[in-house]
Amino acid sequence: MIDGAGGRVGGVYREWGAAGVPGAVLWGSVSGGGETRVLPDGCLDLLWSSRSGLLVAGPDRTAHLSRSAPGDQWIGLRLPPGTGPAVFGVPAEELRDRRVPLADLWGRAAAEVTERVEAALAAPGDEAAGVLTWVARDRLRAAGGPDPVGAHVAARLAAGATVAATAAEVGLGARALHRRSLTLFGYGPKTLARILRMRRALDLARAGAPLAEVAARSGYADQAHLTREVRELAGVPPSRLLAPATA
Repeated sequence: MIDGAGGRVGGVYREWGAAGVPGAVLWGSVSGGGETRVLPDGCLDLLWSSRSGLLVAGPDRTAHLSRSAPGDQWIGLRLPPGTGPAVFGVPAEELRDRRVPLADLWGRAAAEVTERVEAALAAPGDEAAGVLTWVARDRLRAAGGPDPVGAHVAARLAAGATVAATAAEVGLGARALHRRSLTLFGYGPKTLARILRMRRALDLARAGAPLAEVAARSGYADQAHLTREVRELAGVPPSRLLAPATA
């Protein structure tokens, strides 16, 4: 999730579906310069940056502040919670709160992906984004698909289920679910639940619900609890996140 509260001025950002990678989202941006606040979402991203090349963005526990110069370009494939480890071949906890060059994970194989992306950038349309999708799709097939526990746990926690109830549904004890979650999401289920609850609350607020109602519907004790949680995870209060972005 990306938010303009960090100080981004201008720029263009868009998202669209990634065919063949269930639940994944492609996105592209051209920066207007400044700082962008990227909120935690339990996801891992495969990124191409005009400045840094191919990167892997690990799951963040708190907001990541991305600084760009005017005209910097980004293309990304955001993988749904629990899918990234099957694509990148490492546990999510090894990438937590990090931005890692793809070559550090895949070695020489990353050079082929870089060549394909750079060649596609010269073509019209979204060919470069298609390369990222193709890479993820092939890696998922080779891995036999993502761990199905990841999608189930993320879906139940996103819907507001408790960690205990979710563990029971997937047939795991509390410690086993915690270990599995570190591998799949980069952090334990309680942290993932907090992050997904914040996302659910912000979606409701952006749809026009008052914050007091948002807090009640999202499972917070009250509006003050909502504000504290958002501030801890996003670094700013809800009012700052919900303010219109600077044009």
